[in-house]
Order: sequence, then structure tokens, then C-alpha cells
Amino acid sequence: MRHLIDLRHAWACAAFLLTAATCVSNATAFEPNYDESKIAPYKLPDPLVMEDGSAVTTPGRWENQRRAELLELFRKHVYGFSPEPCQIRSERVSEKQVLDGKATRSEVDVFFGSGDDAASMRLLIYVPTSADGPVPAFLGLNFQGNHSIDSDPSIQLNPGWFRNRGETTDGNRTTEAARGVAADRWPVDLIVSRGYGLVTIYYGDIDPDFDDGFNNGIHGALGDSLTGVEDESRWGSIAAWAYGLSRALDYLQSDQCPSIDGDRVAVIGHSRLGKTSLWAGASDPRFAMVISNDSGCGGAALSRRAIGETVGRINTSFPHWFNDKFNEYNENESALPVDQHELLALIAPRPLYVASATEDRWADPKGEFLSAVHADPVYRLLDTDGMGSDAAPEQMPSPDQPINEGVIGYHLRTGKHDLTEYDWRQYLEFADRHLRSSRPRE
Repeated sequence: MRHLIDLRHAWACAAFLLTAATCVSNATAFEPNYDESKIAPYKLPDPLVMEDGSAVTTPGRWENQRRAELLELFRKHVYGFSPEPCQIRSERVSEKQVLDGKATRSEVDVFFGSGDDAASMRLLIYVPTSADGPVPAFLGLNFQGNHSIDSDPSIQLNPGWFRNRGETTDGNRTTEAARGVAADRWPVDLIVSRGYGLVTIYYGDIDPDFDDGFNNGIHGALGDSLTGVEDESRWGSIAAWAYGLSRALDYLQSDQCPSIDGDRVAVIGHSRLGKTSLWAGASDPRFAMVISNDSGCGGAALSRRAIGETVGRINTSFPHWFNDKFNEYNENESALPVDQHELLALIAPRPLYVASATEDRWADPKGEFLSAVHADPVYRLLDTDGMGSDAAPEQMPSPDQPINEGVIGYHLRTGKHDLTEYDWRQYLEFADRHLRSSRPRE
């Protein structure tokens, strides 16, 4: 039977309501800047300059020294240090032919440890039935539970903690009304028809999305195994969600999952889960491709621009997403020893796609674009074509005109903060160029 963590539901609801009230109060006081002329002067740290001031001029020095230095800085100052990978075990819960026989859908529980009482997350897996071998796949977390991907009543309603979403929740529990509500963000038929697998997990299985002092989810289950780390630099929720994605990849690369090629898995995320996919891809080089959709502050957007959401605003509203040390940079972004273009650079030389939306000013589309531009030199040092052409573009592309010929892709979609079929079609085209050419696992 699937192990369920006791979330102390009544206390959790009270804690969440208190956090929400605080967020509303802070939101009233915060006035975002959207005026480019009001951005304070800033200087970005150079990803190709070591902390001692020496230049990184060879791929070897990047791979053996600078990359590790940057990872350490992001762990210490932004996302936090996570425990070493735990042993996993898995149990197949169900398997069914779906989409008129075009796909096989499975539910698999992956446990964070070998014990009977180990915490678990449930993977919802779609694989095209027409495949004659292991397929490349997209792996991403979802916001409203696996049952929100498809209205099929045979997908179990997740019994865990959920943010209150009105009619799809009863307090902090999901309801039957949530079935299939996120299907438009996960076009399974399209993905499978293109020959890819899809793996998704409810992010709350890994860590419920509210501030309780890092005691719930896998923070509570695995926190004692994280030793020798200052309290202010321990892992936040983004790092926990990324840790869960890596453990899911452990399963996809195991003999227990022969239908998916674990060496050709693209990690994808939207909004806060886009921040998560970037940190997962930066900290775990086994992910073959990384996709950030509207990830904004703490994701792809340059922190020093402080357009829309700022470091101070995000830490006030969501104090559990990052480590506690990140609070030192509230409205003090230029003191950060890193910025988000260096997070993107940590993914090099693997394919990376960053996407923005015209109406998503809160996430600073220009800052997301500039972050990709400033990661380009690292990609070129590692003998790739970066954003394509002879140099990174100087101007943002027009809406709905993707930059996708290089190993770094970018587009600015017309519309709001969302994950749409248009976005997915760009990611599938990008994957066709970069994952199809990869050598399948033997």
C-alpha cells in the first residue's frame, strides 16, 4: 500500500491561511517596477571568471573548477544544500491502454528509501505503444495532482495536501472536480503522437507548498541525513522538488522502466516548477535537456534587473522556496555572488530552452531572454553554437518568433503566464533536433 505522510491536516491549513494572509498584506505594500529606465545600474558576475579573479579559458577548467564553484555558490546563497541521493524502490500500481490504444499509461510509486514507512511520490507515465524500443521522454512536476492531467476516474485522486483552489478543493484536499482541469497544460495525445513519453508527478508528493519550517514532505523524511550544513543554507522547497525529480530519473534509468530511455529525458517546468526544472538540470547533469517555461525571479530572469517580482518580494511571499540565506539579498540583488545567467550556464553544453510570455511582465521576459544571452559564452566555450549564428542575438525576438537553431532555444509567446500547446510544439521541435539524435540507451 502506498505510504502517506501525516501532514497534520488541521495545523497545515492554519499555517497556510496565516501565510496567505501575510502574502496578501505584503502584496498590498509592494509596488513592482516595470519601467526599464528605473532599473538601478548593475554589473553581472562573469560566469567565466573564477572567484579569485582568474579567467576560465578552457572547457577543462570550466568542467573541473568553475562549474563546481558556481554550484557551491548557488547552494549556499540561493537554493540550499540537499542530502546525498537516497536509495529508491518502486511499486507499479496500475497499467492501462489509453488514447484509443496509442499509449500505455502506468502509475508507479517511487519511495525515498527502502523501508516500509518511506515517503513516496506517484509517477504518472505515458508511453507510445507504437515504439519499437525505449523512447525519449519529458519529465515534469504538476500543480494539481496526476488526476488533473486526465479526467479518467481510474487515476487515483491524490490524498495529500493541496493549495485551496475553490471548487476543485475542499479546504486543502482535492475533489472530483479537479479531474482533467490541467489537461490543456499537458497535451498527452500530441506528445505521444510525436513519439515521446511523458512522466509527471504531483509536486506536493515531494514537498507540500507551504512554509512550516522545512519539516513536512521529504524535508522531514530526509532532513536528518543532511549534516554539516549551516541552517541558513539548508535546502528549500525548490531544491526538494528538484531532488524528487532526480529520484524519478533514478527510476527511469533503472531496469524497472525499460520503455523509457533514461539517457534522453528532458526535465520541464512552468512557473515555480520552471525554477525547479532549471535547478534540477543544473545540479543533475544526467538530464539530457532542460526546459524553463515562464520561470521568472529565482528561475531564468536576471535577479539584478528587479523588474516585476524581486528577490525581496518572492522571499516574503514564499519563504520556503529558497534557503534562508537568500533573504540577505532582499532588495539587495547586486550583493548576490551569482545571477541567473550562471544558473543557465551550469546546464551547458546540454540543450536548454527558455520561454516567456508577452503578458507575463511579473516574470520579466526581457530578463529571461538576457539570461540566456549571457549564458551563451559558456556554451560556446564548450564547443556548441549557443543561441545559434555567430553570436548571441542583441535584441529580443518578436512574439511567436522562436530562436531555436542553436543548443539554447528561446521564445516569447503571445499571451499570459501559462503553459500552452504553442509552447509544447516548440519544445517538441527542439527535442526532435536534440534528443532524437542522441544515442539510445543499450
